[in-house]
Amino acid sequence: MLKPKLLTTLKDYNKHQFISDITAGIIVGVVALPLAIAFGIASGVTPEKGIITAIIAGLIISVFGGSRVQIGGPTGAFIVIVYGIIQQYGMTGLMIATMMAGIILVVMGFARFGAIIKFIPYPVVVGFTSGIALLIFSTQIKDFFGLVMKSAPAEFHEKWIVYGDSISTLNYYAFGIALLSILIMIFWSRVTHRIPGSIIAIIVTTLLVHLLHIPVETIGSRFGEIPSNIPEPHFYEINLSVIKNLIVPATTIAILAAIESLLSAVVADGMIGGKHRSNMELIAQGLANIASPIFGGIPATGAIARTATNVKNGGRTPIAGIVHAFTLLLIMLFFGNLAKLIPMATLAAILVIVAYNMSEWRSFKSLLESPRSDVVVLLTTFFLTVIFDLTIAIQVGMILAVILFMRRMAMVTNVEVITRELADEEESYDPNSIERREVPKNVEVFEVNGPFFFGAASTFKDAMHVIEEPPKVRIIRMRNVPAIDATGLHTLEEFYKDSKKQGTTIVLSGVHTQPLYAMTQAGLLDLFGEENVYGNIDDALDRAREIIGIPKKGRPADFVPTVRRESER
Repeated sequence: MLKPKLLTTLKDYNKHQFISDITAGIIVGVVALPLAIAFGIASGVTPEKGIITAIIAGLIISVFGGSRVQIGGPTGAFIVIVYGIIQQYGMTGLMIATMMAGIILVVMGFARFGAIIKFIPYPVVVGFTSGIALLIFSTQIKDFFGLVMKSAPAEFHEKWIVYGDSISTLNYYAFGIALLSILIMIFWSRVTHRIPGSIIAIIVTTLLVHLLHIPVETIGSRFGEIPSNIPEPHFYEINLSVIKNLIVPATTIAILAAIESLLSAVVADGMIGGKHRSNMELIAQGLANIASPIFGGIPATGAIARTATNVKNGGRTPIAGIVHAFTLLLIMLFFGNLAKLIPMATLAAILVIVAYNMSEWRSFKSLLESPRSDVVVLLTTFFLTVIFDLTIAIQVGMILAVILFMRRMAMVTNVEVITRELADEEESYDPNSIERREVPKNVEVFEVNGPFFFGAASTFKDAMHVIEEPPKVRIIRMRNVPAIDATGLHTLEEFYKDSKKQGTTIVLSGVHTQPLYAMTQAGLLDLFGEENVYGNIDDALDRAREIIGIPKKGRPADFVPTVRRESER
C-alpha cells in the first residue's frame, strides 16, 4: 500500500504519544549529531554536509516513509561508496549519482520491489556489512594515530602500506585522545544508556584539547568554519551522457540504500510488533536521496542504531523522526560553530566503534559454520567488498543472492509466507498483537516475520548490545516463522548463549511444527528448556511474569490462540 505511515498513525494520535515522540525525537537528534559529522568527514565531504543530510533526508523519510519509527540519515554503509565516487567522479558526480539513485528507488517502490529485497539471503548482507566495516576501520587509522601524510590511497592494501611507511609520524597526543574516547564510550554504558557515550567522549576530549591546548588536529583546523545554515537549493544538469557515466554508482547507492533501510525497518517491526510498508519506504528513501544533494547533502538511508534508540525511548510514530530532524536543525543554527573544536581523533574513535558494531563479527563467525553454500556466498561478498570494489561486490552479491534464494526455496517451500511478504499488505486488526497486551517491566517482546528473521534478530541483538540494558526476559514471537534451516538454528543458539551471559532468559512463543521439530533434533529445545517454549503470547507473558516474580494475568476476552492446525498454517 502506497500510503505514508504518518497519515495512518495520526488517526488515533494522542497527547501521551505526542510527549513520548517529542522526547524520543530530541534524544535521537542529539545521538545523531556526532554520527552525522563523523560520517560526513569519513565520506570525504565537509562536516556540515553530514548534518544537512540528517536534517533533510531524515525529515523526508519520516514524513513519507512506510515505517512508524524509522530514523533516516547518513550511515556507515555509505562511507566507502561515497568516498570512492568522489575520488572518481568528483563532488558534482556524487550529487548527480545520489539524485539518480533516488529516482531508481522511487521507481523500485512504484514497481513493488520492496518486498522482494527482503528475500536477499543474510550471508550476502553480512558479507557486505562486514567488508564495509573493515574498510571504515582502515580509513580511520590516519586520524586515530594522528599520522602526518598527504592522503591515503583508495585501495585497501595500498592504504595499509602507506600507514606503515608513516608510522614514524605518530602523534601520541592524538593517539591518547582517541584511546580516551574509546574508553569513555565503553565504560559510559555502565553508567547510563540515556546519554550516549559518543556525546560524553566529544564533550570531555574537546574540553581537554581546548583548555590544555593539546596539539592535535580538530575539525576547525582541517575544514575551517562550519556553516550554521542550510544552503540554498542547487540543481544539477542531468543528460544522457551523465546518466551513462553514473548509472553504475547510482545503482549501487540505490541497492545499498534499499537493503539498509528495509533491514532497519524489519528490525523496527520486531521491536514494536508492527509491519512496515516496504514499497512506500523505498519511495520515501528515493525522495530523500533526490532532495538531499539539492541542498548539498550526501546519500541517506534508514539507520538501525538510531531507529532502535528511537524505539527504546518511546518513539512510536513518524512524529519522533520529524522532531529528530528539527532538533538537528536547531543545533546546527545555534551551536554549529562549536563543532569546529572537536578533535579529529575523537571522531576517528567514534567511527572505530561504529565499525566494530557494524562488523557483525558474531554473525560472521557463526555463518562460517553454516552449510558450504552460505560460507561461499559470505566470503565472496566480503572479499570482493574489501579487496576490489563495493560496486562489484553488490553486482556479484545480488547474483549469488538469486541463486541462494532459489536453492532455499527448493529446500523449503512455503507459498503462503512468500505471498504475504510480497503483498506488502496493510496492517489489519490483529487480536494477538503485542500492543493489546500488557508487557511487564524488564520484559521485551521481539516479533519475527518471514525469511529475514535471523538477519533481523542478529542485527537487533547487536543494536541492543550497544544502546540498551539487557532485559531480564526477552520473548521471541515466531508465529510467522514457518520453517528454519541449519543457519538459523546455529544463530538462534548463539543468540541464546549471548543472552545467558547478559542474564537474560529467552522465551519462545508461537513456534510452528517444523521449527519445533528442527530445534528438537538440534538439541535447542533442551538448551532453552521446554518450560520456555509456548504456543501463544499470553502463556509466554505469564512465563515471563513468573521469571521476574509478579502475578500472572488472565487472557484478554478476545484472545485468539496462535497455535493453528497444520492445514491453517
